[in-house]
Amino acid sequence: MPAKPKITPARLGVKILRSVPTRLYPFERYFRGFDRLPPVRALFGSRTGRVLRSLRVEFFSARYGYMSTSDVDGHLIISRQYLETGELSTVYLDVIHELCHVRQFRAKRPLFYPKLSYVDAPSEIEAYLVTIAEGRRIGLTDAELIEYLRIEWISEAEHRRLVRRMGIAWPRRHRRRQRSRAIER
Repeated sequence: MPAKPKITPARLGVKILRSVPTRLYPFERYFRGFDRLPPVRALFGSRTGRVLRSLRVEFFSARYGYMSTSDVDGHLIISRQYLETGELSTVYLDVIHELCHVRQFRAKRPLFYPKLSYVDAPSEIEAYLVTIAEGRRIGLTDAELIEYLRIEWISEAEHRRLVRRMGIAWPRRHRRRQRSRAIER
């Protein structure tokens, strides 16, 4: 059996430049006033201004997606669609959450823990603790914080575990419903 011919750009008659630059923008061009926020100052201390001035953000265009922090160089990666259409309090809290990851990255701590569930990863627990504290500071109710923690890529059991870890009490009526289901089993 003859060897299968190797697929090369020359054979295909094309040229694909596969090393492309990522377009990064200054964080403070799009996110102003974060240097004055108590949780951000608590994250970065006296270096807050310097960190935010040096921080870069990459916007991507897709129907889906939210925000993340690059584990390569620590810049923020944000869905343009989410930024434009997301609820203000959620976008705001997500920026706080990602700034916590920026601090973790700069401290050379891992952002991702492939062997752990998302809600069990130390980086996520720390970031959500900061975020939930800020949610409370700006006046969100426990019910709103519970909803904020409802993330589409985690299960209902993981959501309940994350809510408990954040020290949020389930609304009274929800607790009763949970209890009655447990009795039925």
